Amino acid sequence: MAREKVVEHYDVIIIGGGPAGLSAAIYSGRARLKTILLEKALVGGLATYTNEIANYPGFPDAPKGEAITNLMKEQAKNMGVDFKLTAVTSVDLHGEEKVVETFRNKFIGKVVIIATGGRPRTTGAEREEEFLFDKGISFCATCDAAGNTDKHVVVIGSGDAAIEEGMFLTKFARQVTVSVMHEEGKMDCNEIAKEAALANPKMKFVWNSVVKRFEGNDHLERVVLKNVKTDEEIPVDCDNCFEFIGYLPNTELFEGQLPLTRHKYITVNEKKETGIEGVFAIGDCTDKWLKQIATAVGDGAIAGTAAERYIAEKEIFDHKIMQSEKPGLIYVYNAIDAESRNFLANIEAIEKQHAGKIVVNRIDTYKSNGLALKLELEKVPAMVVTKDGKITEKIYELNESLIANQF
Repeated sequence: MAREKVVEHYDVIIIGGGPAGLSAAIYSGRARLKTILLEKALVGGLATYTNEIANYPGFPDAPKGEAITNLMKEQAKNMGVDFKLTAVTSVDLHGEEKVVETFRNKFIGKVVIIATGGRPRTTGAEREEEFLFDKGISFCATCDAAGNTDKHVVVIGSGDAAIEEGMFLTKFARQVTVSVMHEEGKMDCNEIAKEAALANPKMKFVWNSVVKRFEGNDHLERVVLKNVKTDEEIPVDCDNCFEFIGYLPNTELFEGQLPLTRHKYITVNEKKETGIEGVFAIGDCTDKWLKQIATAVGDGAIAGTAAERYIAEKEIFDHKIMQSEKPGLIYVYNAIDAESRNFLANIEAIEKQHAGKIVVNRIDTYKSNGLALKLELEKVPAMVVTKDGKITEKIYELNESLIANQF
């Protein structure tokens, strides 16, 4: 007999425990929202594998990524955030209550923040897994370039990211050897980057090559390339290797429920909203230009704040704006528009005329249009009439007489 899942209710459910998810947890926890963070592997995400973080503001001594994310975790815990190490098996993001299921639990929340991150595409070459991250294979030049000062590094790939990151590495490394699978002179990057790379004296290219295997003891010592035409092995002694052959967002769980790009990234707006009410997405699983701890933390701050605002506005909308005890008049206006601002006097007159018989609400869209969006108005200013908690009329002309017969 299948074991019945334990049901738990939360204000905010965060899926993913990298810097983005941790930042969102800190903000929602500080807003006194009941929050849980679900992480299937290691709290801190890919950042925990980075040996030195030299560009995160406030940490000049370049600590390990784990040191920074551990501080984030403790801060979130101090804000009252719950943590659970478990994999999410399914989600239902539609409806007012969002459902997130794991093997043993069913979490029901008002808001879901997706922070599932991504993973770099790897070569699949022999012994690759032995040297991932802090043992010689890296995926972020911005993170690890300074640690390769005066060293010889290998770059895998010839796309924009590979060549531009390789160029950045030449500011530190004494030599950058680039493995390119195409014929000599052909790359996948843009022409400007290609010309700059070919002219850089620190960059050397091994054409028609792919990675055969990685070699070394406790740390990477050699990348063995293979000529794709002759099968000849080309050993390249090096200190470290950077792979730039693509990035895979962890979004398989949300296919069919959320809008994704052709590369499977989640699309969001400036508030990190996904297009489904109460569902936000942040960090490396979203369609964004720069993937860094600093940008992930910024995403989390936005989503945590937006989630708090969404819950507060929904509470107001459901229980005050769309109340069902009496007929209602909702006036939606913009305070910086003189005409709609002046009409507030007419709204006050209507409220006095029907004192005690109707409920009048005023929504100013100048600072936030969240409540107005829920009314699905064609334009603002507008007057909305409700009865029994349902909209019966939308009036877009500022004319007091037009609503005289509504009550």
